[in-house]
Amino acid sequence: MSSQPAPPPVTEQVRRAPAAPRPEAAELREASRCLVADGEGRRVPFAALYGEQKAIVVFVRSFLCYTCKEYVEDLAKVPRSYLQEANVRLIVIGQSSYHHIKPFCSLTGYTHEMYVDPQREIYKTLGMKRGEGNNLSVQSPHVKSSVLLGSIKSMWRAMTGPAFDFQGDPAQQGGTLILGPGNEVHFLHLDKNRLDHVPINTVLQLAGVKTVNFTNKPQIIDI
Repeated sequence: MSSQPAPPPVTEQVRRAPAAPRPEAAELREASRCLVADGEGRRVPFAALYGEQKAIVVFVRSFLCYTCKEYVEDLAKVPRSYLQEANVRLIVIGQSSYHHIKPFCSLTGYTHEMYVDPQREIYKTLGMKRGEGNNLSVQSPHVKSSVLLGSIKSMWRAMTGPAFDFQGDPAQQGGTLILGPGNEVHFLHLDKNRLDHVPINTVLQLAGVKTVNFTNKPQIIDI
């Protein structure tokens, strides 16, 4: 009994990864001093997240946004062992109150690190935009819902929550960085709109982490 050979690395995705200007040293220094909060409300400097270890840092639009929910659901599928083997941290940062972290982790099944930047200080400092870009043809491979269905789901979650709360500025866009150790910037992507996510396997490859099968299809075994 032999299993199929492992698929080749996703090199084409890496070549097509959107490029963005690296933040200036002064911008990163300013952002590094900003405080983020964990699910208990404990505040730490942004720099503490990547000072001693390389980190993939994903800034999301809003915890209520269906595209962010579905993207983080796939981030949750990255095995902790893959990150430990590569000595890389995986961190999601939102822009709501820290009270929303634990419910969002429970909703998405995400068990890696998550923080919030409620005043959007880091978002602003690193140049993450507000508003939707004009290129609506971009499609995230991690978003399964249509715009209509996803928007209905988001609104329903807002209306059925303890308080009507958009859990962040709904016009704020996010981005993805690979940072550290120290002030080293290995990769930066600023989202143009809600669907402009970097494929997760692209980010994992660039950070030196093994890629993940997101298709949920069983592996075919030859007998």
